[in-house]
Amino acid sequence: MLVNLSFLSTKPTGITTYALNILANLQSFQLTLLTSQIISKHKCYIISQNLTPDHGTKGHLNRLLWTQFQLPEIYKNLKSSLLFSPLPEAPLYSNCRFVVTSFDMIPLRFAKRFSPLTLYHRYYTPQVLKQAQHIICISQTTAKDITDFYKIPASKITSIPLAHDRTHFSPLNLPTRNYFLYIGRQDPYKNIQRLISAFAALPNYKDYELWLAGPSDRRYTPILKAQVEQLGINNQVKFLDYIPYSELPKIINQAIALVFPSLWEGFGLPVLEAMACGTPVITSNISSLPEVAGDAAILINPYNTGEITEAMQAIANDSVLRSRLSSQGITHSQQFSWEKTGKATGEVLSRYL
Repeated sequence: MLVNLSFLSTKPTGITTYALNILANLQSFQLTLLTSQIISKHKCYIISQNLTPDHGTKGHLNRLLWTQFQLPEIYKNLKSSLLFSPLPEAPLYSNCRFVVTSFDMIPLRFAKRFSPLTLYHRYYTPQVLKQAQHIICISQTTAKDITDFYKIPASKITSIPLAHDRTHFSPLNLPTRNYFLYIGRQDPYKNIQRLISAFAALPNYKDYELWLAGPSDRRYTPILKAQVEQLGINNQVKFLDYIPYSELPKIINQAIALVFPSLWEGFGLPVLEAMACGTPVITSNISSLPEVAGDAAILINPYNTGEITEAMQAIANDSVLRSRLSSQGITHSQQFSWEKTGKATGEVLSRYL
């Protein structure tokens, strides 16, 4: 079985985290990894380095061309019987048999005119999903979106939730500091503008800070910084840019709460990782986020700024509430493991080998 890792970035994102953790739990399969990086303990077929998101739009385009024209030849030459792609990319109209993972339909739910991502999800992705032997989804929400947007039968889809590294994300018994934390990109659907407004509406906002951890984006970061300037909260809001994976547990552990009011998520890994650290979570009551959070978080209407403010105020003022959410989050997060996710994924793949 070939595993398509042509997308692996030097700055790991959710997809990279998913792919590498799945690999660790597919040891019983005879795998050949298509990758530009040597991954220890695995047989690797080295491919070009210019196919990743590190190379921007050009990298994505290079990868799509490589997938369509070079990957079928590799599949044939290596006498493969199945391709597993941890994202919805595979050769179309070829002899390659493949299983893919789908994460979300966000580029269609929040479509931007003339955006390459909108075109990708509107025209390329549905063809990949229709030609796949089977589709793995990271949540029931994404599985439903695939049937709603692309009219693909539910019988062709298996929902397998993501997980967290229990050895990495855990309580560190560090003192709580005076900041609320957001982790993720700065796209509009992430709802950071309402989060900033909600923070500024705290009666005693000067006693706290809001840390925004995630890569800056020249399209959106200036808008957020202008909002912070206009509200006069420059001293309270920190833009941290991308945080290395190794540093995340400490930053999460010391936060008053993770505030993740996204308007839509395919899963929402930061929510699970924060709960595993024992950090209270405030997140949205829509999309997949209730699937992830269960009853171990404060669920808010992400379109209601007042609800976000009230939840932040409640956690800041109520030590009993913080303690309860912390213990419930730790317990709830134990339901998720990469071992379970990998085993369920292996069971799907074995049906098509």
